[in-house]
Amino acid sequence: GRNQHVVPNPNGGWNVKGAGAKRATVHTDTKRSAVNIARNISRNQHSELIIHGKNGQIKVEIATGMTIPA
Repeated sequence: GRNQHVVPNPNGGWNVKGAGAKRATVHTDTKRSAVNIARNISRNQHSELIIHGKNGQIKVEIATGMTIPA
């Protein structure tokens, strides 16, 4: 599956996007919600979860099968 990215939305909130996708899969108001959704998608697709900071830089990469802190 595609790696899942949690990225800031320029208009506010956070997006969950599959790697290479032009459009967000999901838009949420909070980063926590976006991470929870992306975590479930990445587990189902056996892909990695990549969490970006507010500036867009990658903050955390999590491989499938690892325990992800809440």
